[in-house]
Amino acid sequence: MHVAMVVPPYTELPPHRYGGTEMVCAALVDGLVERGHEVTVLGVGSNGTRARFWASRPDPEPDRMGQLMPELLHVARVARALERLEPDVIHDHTLAGLLTAQARPAPTVATMHAPMTGEVGQLARSVAPPVHLVAISANQRGEAADLPWVGTVHNAVRVADFPFVSAKQDYALFLGRACPDKGMHTAINAARAAGIHLLVAAKCREPDERRYFEERIRPLLGPGVTWLGEVDLDRKLELLSGARCLLFPIEWEEPFGMVLVEALACGTPVVALDRGAVREVVDHGVTGLVASAPEDLPALLRRVGELDPHACREQAQSRFDQARLAADYEQVYRRVLSVAGRPPIGGRPVGLRPLGGALVARSDALTPAPSAVGLGSLG
Repeated sequence: MHVAMVVPPYTELPPHRYGGTEMVCAALVDGLVERGHEVTVLGVGSNGTRARFWASRPDPEPDRMGQLMPELLHVARVARALERLEPDVIHDHTLAGLLTAQARPAPTVATMHAPMTGEVGQLARSVAPPVHLVAISANQRGEAADLPWVGTVHNAVRVADFPFVSAKQDYALFLGRACPDKGMHTAINAARAAGIHLLVAAKCREPDERRYFEERIRPLLGPGVTWLGEVDLDRKLELLSGARCLLFPIEWEEPFGMVLVEALACGTPVVALDRGAVREVVDHGVTGLVASAPEDLPALLRRVGELDPHACREQAQSRFDQARLAADYEQVYRRVLSVAGRPPIGGRPVGLRPLGGALVARSDALTPAPSAVGLGSLG
């Protein structure tokens, strides 16, 4: 079948720095291509996947991650491109895109990457149907059990891209972004109480992130804690594979937690608080240790050497690899198409005309023309 993959407009695929959703999208795209499907990614910047590619703008905007206007512009431009693509199914990873699903030329499957409480849940209730919703964990799905979900698919990565190291170094790692929900302050206090050196690698670009860092994290820095800031992909893999454990003391109901899977793929166990979907990813006593309260974390940090890195890697391979991700979503697509009475066409997208002279189509890729700047003529 031909799948149009609508991805967020902030970073490229795969992301060079922070971007858990984008990491999942890249793994899914390549996994679907490996299974023989035709995939067109509708994103920004350049293409690092094996799929064809269409860009709504020539450059990513990572510093605007989470802002509404880049996503609205992206979705408006995507709508025009989808009219020409003739996909069998559209898989949307944005929120704004759900508002245009009713007018699309094919059924829309939407993976909900955010918690389903509050306004996100209200949006989902407003668009489903016609949008076919997929949860990323049972925990997330349980927050909105009344919605007509079509499936639950755990996130995954291409495990082979993550280096496995069995001989760990003597440091714990916090990896994420600077915000209270991620529990960076709790991680620092727990590691210091356990007498274990903590490396902190975190995105800290947005005003709220910088404010949190200055007010709550900077005063905690000192002996036993090394602040690294945001790191690129190569450095992230080096840190993850070498750590004695990943410390994940979240203070909110996180619907999944991509960094957990990335750690396990490197053979690195996890020490986490029991919130959100942690127990769906971490097998307590096998691939990590899960605490019921922050005060329990120091003792677990001292015990983490009891866990086998090989068991972490094996579970990542069997439960959280891109092959499983692609197979699960393939079943979701087929279920949706069956219900909609639309057998897959399976043909190559043809006749995708340049939009305002800004885009070019080739048989193997859909990419921005060299002169494309701003794409303002799409309006």
